[in-house]
Amino acid sequence: MTDLDALVGEWLTLPDLAEALDIEVGKARGLVRDQHVVGIKRGERTTFQVPARFVLPEVDGRPGVIPTLRGTVMVLSDAGFTEVEILEWLFTPNDELGEQPVDALINGKRAAVRRVAQTLL
Repeated sequence: MTDLDALVGEWLTLPDLAEALDIEVGKARGLVRDQHVVGIKRGERTTFQVPARFVLPEVDGRPGVIPTLRGTVMVLSDAGFTEVEILEWLFTPNDELGEQPVDALINGKRAAVRRVAQTLL
């Protein structure tokens, strides 16, 4: 298990992501392409996977991706972070936030997360 595996915990393949969101796999690929989620190739068969915590049980009345994740991913991407570095940052506890940035996003602290992320530019 790599450090990233220890930080993230559960992962979803694209078919699993599609099932969790009740969408087609092609639409799940679109979420990746449009940076609504970020993932990496990993595992025994090096399949593309995203962290399961990106999926919330209810967004606008149905399962969905953390609504504020995309903007944060874009800020980090603009700062030159790779997908692995973005995931490490999102899942590493942050002293300024008092929790992992992904948890802060889930808890509605978008502005605080983006403020911290922008200091990395």
